[in-house]
Amino acid sequence: MIEPLDVLVIAPHPDDAEISVGGTILVSRRQGLRVGVVELTDGEPTPFGSPEIRARETAASTEILGLDWRHNLGLPNRSLEHTLEARRALATVFRQTRPKLLLAPYWEDAHPDHVVATQLIDAARFWSKLSRTDMPGEPWHPPRILYYWSIHLRIHPQPACVIDISDVIEEKMAAIRCYESQFFAGRPQTFPTPLDDIRDRARYWGWSIGAAFGEPLGSREQLPLDGLRSLVGKP
Repeated sequence: MIEPLDVLVIAPHPDDAEISVGGTILVSRRQGLRVGVVELTDGEPTPFGSPEIRARETAASTEILGLDWRHNLGLPNRSLEHTLEARRALATVFRQTRPKLLLAPYWEDAHPDHVVATQLIDAARFWSKLSRTDMPGEPWHPPRILYYWSIHLRIHPQPACVIDISDVIEEKMAAIRCYESQFFAGRPQTFPTPLDDIRDRARYWGWSIGAAFGEPLGSREQLPLDGLRSLVGKP
């Protein structure tokens, strides 16, 4: 039995969660929220990786992030498809973890796996609430979904909000550095490296809200506020 999660990040591949919302994960854990990550694929094959290497890297990053739960669905990398079987598998995860908030890839991306992942997540969110089904677990409809941006399409998003990650930027970068096969092996470490790009984007989004570092999130729906106190700097 899995204790219900507050936040569940759905990532197409290992390292996508760290790159896109690693800071948001760390902030959420510091705020006492239960946070989990489910990867859809193992990300392999890659030039310098293997399933075993990626699993070790993911375990090291998970320890830094302090996640409450992490799982890999084992769907096919590079040929991810929105099949009924994949939808069922992900909907079952939602029913078992019962998250209040989903973080999913933005629906526009250059990586086909990321585009399919968004479609799959949206459909599985609907399926997870079905009552007349043989899926395990009780019906559950995650109340809210927000979308994060990856690095494959160089667009200028208009986020619904930006999370201040200034206090956790070093931990975010440390979690990303765990993926040595993706960021260091066989790569010339000349400026700007992929890690430089990730940190600089976080700096830009921090600048946009008057903070040191930030991470943007999008929404198809309006976001609620319980008043204006937080916007004027009062807890």
